[in-house]
Amino acid sequence: MFRYELIKEEKHTGARLGRIITDHGEIETPIFMPVGTQATVKSMDFRDLRDLNAQIILGNTYHLYLRPGEEVIQAAGGLHNFMHWDRPILTDSGGFQVFSLGDLRKISEEGVQFASHLDGSRHMMTPEKATHLQNVIGSDIMMCFDECAPASADYDYTKKSMELTTRWAARCKAAHENPEHQALFGIVQGGMFEDLRAKSAHDLVAMDFPGYSIGGLSVGETKETMYHMLDVTTPLLPKEKPRYLMGVGSVDALIEGVIRGIDMFDCVLQTRIARNGTAMTSRGRVVVRNATYAKDFSPLDPECDCYVCKHHTRAYLRHLIKCNEILGARLLTYHNLYFTLNLMEKIREAIRRDTLTELRHDVFRKYGI
Repeated sequence: MFRYELIKEEKHTGARLGRIITDHGEIETPIFMPVGTQATVKSMDFRDLRDLNAQIILGNTYHLYLRPGEEVIQAAGGLHNFMHWDRPILTDSGGFQVFSLGDLRKISEEGVQFASHLDGSRHMMTPEKATHLQNVIGSDIMMCFDECAPASADYDYTKKSMELTTRWAARCKAAHENPEHQALFGIVQGGMFEDLRAKSAHDLVAMDFPGYSIGGLSVGETKETMYHMLDVTTPLLPKEKPRYLMGVGSVDALIEGVIRGIDMFDCVLQTRIARNGTAMTSRGRVVVRNATYAKDFSPLDPECDCYVCKHHTRAYLRHLIKCNEILGARLLTYHNLYFTLNLMEKIREAIRRDTLTELRHDVFRKYGI
């Protein structure tokens, strides 16, 4: 069972308030999805994620294929059972990870031959295999196998890459073993070229996927270029189906993406910068490992009511990070995810009230954007 309901469009921007219904629960959109690449959102357990009200999390097909492997996940009864998570899961096909291997992979019409980043063993990933693996994983939302061209790629390379992605999308759809319970999204590519983005969107919409992802952005281009590509692409996608901007999670990009009609986002930013000692706050990023916070006994964010901000100081968090204590990364991760999910709730409420423009101004002013 998969269904998207468009509830409301904000009258000033056209931003969308919606709901996605899956076998494992409903998802209010716009939504940010914490990334659980290897069947875990780093340092968080399922109780943390429930406390944070994470409505959906991600897994990654490439990483799960290498570890623990298809047989283990199948024996466990799917990824939900394996990781003890009863809410929706989305899986990336692994395309981005495979193509980021650089010289360790070779692209052909059949698929991608690559060397594992773990042990150098050789593997072949095809659209059919990526789809089958996601069927075994049991994710509620699956991604077509695609090629993510670099932002710097020239027109000819990007055109061939986009056309290959389209052909692979058709093969993924044909190989899909469980369309009634797992929604397969097409991925719009086309680099930084308007006509290629339009062609990709047109061809994928003609295949009638239940949802559409926008890939190949936030890969090194400027924010202005990314927003322009969204302005070009999003209006070409069906209003009655969800739109997912892949790999984007900064405060400004979340709000600007929602204004441009995006319903779903994911990013490793929140968890990655936490492990490096950085917190997202209403006044911008706070690098708590810096010496200036050694005797700062104030909360990370005075405007935040999460567990971390209620119970711990910047000085204590800095101490944990400087000592490489696991708790430091855990607490900062919890806060960053809470901050982002709370921002998305504010965005949804602003769409309900037709006040998204005012929220954008207030958040950007405080954040220093």
